[in-house]
Parts: sequence; structure tokens; C-alpha cells
Amino acid sequence: MFFPGSRYEKQTTYPVQRADGSIVPAVRVPLPASQPLRGFVRQTEPRRLDLIASRFFSNATTFWRLCDANNAVVPDALGARDLIGIPIDAPAVR
Repeated sequence: MFFPGSRYEKQTTYPVQRADGSIVPAVRVPLPASQPLRGFVRQTEPRRLDLIASRFFSNATTFWRLCDANNAVVPDALGARDLIGIPIDAPAVR
């Protein structure tokens, strides 16, 4: 259901009944887990997380790893922060 490497890849689904009576699969949002940080990126102006993820992980779709490293359940929670932590497992950027 989810692409390989997605933060939802290992989450199980459960059925939810919509207002019209139809049943759809749903998935719980995984809670972020604390992890050691390599360092921080200072935001001088709001930057898109996908661009930061592309810089550090070479994959824009891994922006959720920044959310996890910063204990943010949703990406918008990082928008107001001056510093965004970069996980220690991110490759060093030259």
C-alpha cells in the first residue's frame, strides 16, 4: 500500500466506516522516536522540508525523517522552528 522506505511501510491498517457507510482502510500516524542528531540547519527563511531532505538524504521523499528527528508528528510543525535537527544517520554534506 505504501512505497518502500515510507514511514508508513510497516504500519498496519484498520477499517474505518465513513459517514456514507462505506468502509475504508486507515493507518495510524507513527509517533516520532528520539534519535541522536548530527547537527542543525538554521532556517533564515522558511524552507521546504523536501528540499532539506534532498540535500541531506539525496531523496526529497524522506522529509519525514526530519520530522522524526525533531519529534514533529506533522511537517508543518517544523515550519516555525529556527533550527531543524539532522539525524546522525544522514550522510555528511560537503
